Amino acid sequence: LGVGWNGMVSHQMPRAPLVLRKMSKDPEKLLVIVDPRRSETAALADIHLAVRPGTDALLFRAMIAIVLQNGWQDSDYIATHVQGFDEILPWFTDFNVDEAIRVCQLEYEDVQKVCRELSRRKACTHPDLGVYMNRHSTVTTYLLMILMTITGNVCVTGGNVIPGSIVPLGGHTDERDRKTWRTVETDFPALMGYHPPNVMPEEILSEKPDRLRAVLCSQSNPLRSYADTTAYEEAFAKLDLLVTCELAMTETAVLSHYVLPARSGYESWDSTFFPWTYPEIYFQMRRPVVEPEGERLEVGEMMTRIANAMGLVPEIPGSLKTAAGENRAKFGMELMNFAKKEPAAFKAMPFILSQTLGRELGSGNLAVLWGLLMTAPPGLRENAARAGFKEGPLMGEEMFQAILDNPQGLWIGRADDADNFTAIAHEDKKIHVHVPEMDQWIRSITPESEEAEISMNDEFPFVLLAGRHTPMNANTLMRDPDWNEGKRACTAAVNPADAEKYNFSDGQTVRVRTEAGSVDVELEISDEVRAGQVIIPHGFGLVYGNASYGVNVNRLTKNTHRDQFAATPLHRYVLCRLEAL
Repeated sequence: LGVGWNGMVSHQMPRAPLVLRKMSKDPEKLLVIVDPRRSETAALADIHLAVRPGTDALLFRAMIAIVLQNGWQDSDYIATHVQGFDEILPWFTDFNVDEAIRVCQLEYEDVQKVCRELSRRKACTHPDLGVYMNRHSTVTTYLLMILMTITGNVCVTGGNVIPGSIVPLGGHTDERDRKTWRTVETDFPALMGYHPPNVMPEEILSEKPDRLRAVLCSQSNPLRSYADTTAYEEAFAKLDLLVTCELAMTETAVLSHYVLPARSGYESWDSTFFPWTYPEIYFQMRRPVVEPEGERLEVGEMMTRIANAMGLVPEIPGSLKTAAGENRAKFGMELMNFAKKEPAAFKAMPFILSQTLGRELGSGNLAVLWGLLMTAPPGLRENAARAGFKEGPLMGEEMFQAILDNPQGLWIGRADDADNFTAIAHEDKKIHVHVPEMDQWIRSITPESEEAEISMNDEFPFVLLAGRHTPMNANTLMRDPDWNEGKRACTAAVNPADAEKYNFSDGQTVRVRTEAGSVDVELEISDEVRAGQVIIPHGFGLVYGNASYGVNVNRLTKNTHRDQFAATPLHRYVLCRLEAL
C-alpha cells in the first residue's frame, strides 16, 4: 500500500523500480497506490485510489471504520500485541463512512476492497512526502499505522517491520515533559532530538532576547530546499553569524559570513546510516577515491576544529595521542582511563576521537565509527552476533576491521525476524495505539469539516503540489543546465480539462501565484495530473554561471502553512492560481 509515494522515481528502498514492476506482474501480489495523480507508480498499480487532494486523513479514518464495522480486525493479534485499542474505538464508532468516501471523491467499493485485502493478506505500507507534507500530516501517518496495526500487519514478516541499524536516526525526546527545550518564539518541542527547521525564520526574527542568532549549515541549502524562500532570505540576512560548510557556492553560501570548503563524497570517509534492509543489516563506509584539492576538509573535521576553538574539548593527554599511533586495543584502554578521570570527556568524545585516533586513520569520521562500534548497545551486539561476529569485548574491533576490509559494504548484523516485537522500546513490547494528544484532532476530521475546509475559491482555484520528484534532478545539487539539455525539466503541469477551461496551451509561459509569492514558468499539459491540480518539481531555480535555471517552487510556499504538531511544511497542498502571460 503506497501512500503519496512514487517509488518508480523516488526509490527509497533497494531496487524499487525492479521490485514494483515485478510485483505489478505477479498475480499473487497486490499493489495499491493512494495518490491524487496518476504517477509512474500509480500507473503500475492493481488499484489506484485517486484520492481528492488533502483528504488522506479522512480516507484513513474511514478505512479504519470500515475494518471495525465489518469485524475484519485481527482480534487475536490485538489481544496479544496491542495496548490502548479500547481507547481509540470511539474515534471510529458510528463514523459516517459513506459520506467520508464521497468527500474523498472515491468509490466505496474500491475502498472497501482495499480494506478487505489488508485484513486478509500480509500487507505493508510505504507512505512518503505526499502525506508527510500534506494536510493533517501527523494525524494521517498516525491513522495509517493504526490501520496496519488493527489488521495485524506491524512487526510481522510480510508487514511493516522495525529494521535494525548501527545507530538510530534520532534520539528519544519527551515533548510532554516541560523540561524538554522548546523553540523560543513558536514553542515547538524536539521530535527524536530534532527541532523543525521550518520555524527558523520566526525564531530569528523574534524580538525576544534569547532568539536564534547564529546558524551553521552543514551541506544544506535552506534558501532553496526549505519552504518560503522569501522569509528565509529576510531572516538569514539578520543573523549575527551564518556559516556554511559546502562544496559549491550555493544560494545560502552566498549569504553567509563564512563559507568553509567541504570535501565531496568522493574525497571523504562517510556513510549513510539508514540502509532499510531487512532482516540483514547492510553497512558501507564509503572511502575517498580521489585526493582533495586545496583546503577542503571533511565536515566532521570542521566541527572538531570549531569545538576545540570554543573550548568544548578538554585537554587531551599526550599518552592518549601516543597510544592512538600504536594499536587500537591499547588506545581503547587509555581512552577509558582518561574518561574516568575527566568528566567532560564523555560529551566531547567524538571530538577527542577525531583528534587522536582520527589523526592516525586519516579521518575523524572513521575514528568516530570505531567509537560507535566499541560502545555498541545490546541490540546491535545481538544483531551482529546473528551475522557471525563473536560476542565479547573484541566484537566492536572485529566489526570495525571487517568494515575496513570490505569497501563494497557487508552484512553487519541481522535483526531478529522471528520476533520483531522485541525491537519495540515500550517495556511491555506492545504497540501503544492510543496517543491522547491526537484525540481532538482526529475527532475534528469529519466529512462536514473537510468538505468546508478544502472547498476551492475564486482567488485560488487550484491546489499546487510543490515538489514533485523527477529523475532529472537531485534536490539542490544538479546545477549545470547541460545535464537536462533537451528535456522539459521544470514545468507547471496541469490536466487537459483545466487547460481547456482556462484557455491555456502547452508550452506557454504562465504565472503561478500563491499567498507566498509568484513565479513565471512553462506550462505543460499532462493527463497524469488530476483536474484542479498544478504540479511543479523541486530542486530548480538554482544559480549557475550568474543565471537562474528553472523556478524555485519554495517561493510559492509559506513556512507558516504547516503541520500543527511537527511544523512540517504542507508542500503538497498549496492553494494557487494560474495567469496567462
